[in-house]
Amino acid sequence: MNTEIIFFIGRILFGGFFLYNAYSHFANTAGLTAYAESKKVPMAKLAVIVSGLLLLFGGYTIITGVRVTAGIAALIIFFLPVTFTMHAFWKETGQVRMMEQVQFFKNLAILGAILMLTAIPIPWSMSL
Repeated sequence: MNTEIIFFIGRILFGGFFLYNAYSHFANTAGLTAYAESKKVPMAKLAVIVSGLLLLFGGYTIITGVRVTAGIAALIIFFLPVTFTMHAFWKETGQVRMMEQVQFFKNLAILGAILMLTAIPIPWSMSL
């Protein structure tokens, strides 16, 4: 299969992950706000909405190939504080610690993939 097509399919899958999570932020704002409040996030509801917008923008840019650098920056702005604030597994014990550790390292892996996108010359093929 052509590498451009493979890359485009990967962009749809990767960007779709962020769009799905953005949707979750808006469809479940109350639940995510309560979770953010439990983690002592200031202005938790605003944080949930803004983080949803960062995910939405980042996912859109990866899928469409439009304003990719800005989208990557938005995703980094999302993942850095969320990873270290919301999934601070070292502050937890037992089952919660294990679940937060999984989320923490999943986020680090996603952040690594986002950073790898910066090594791919822009404009990407098959972009709007």
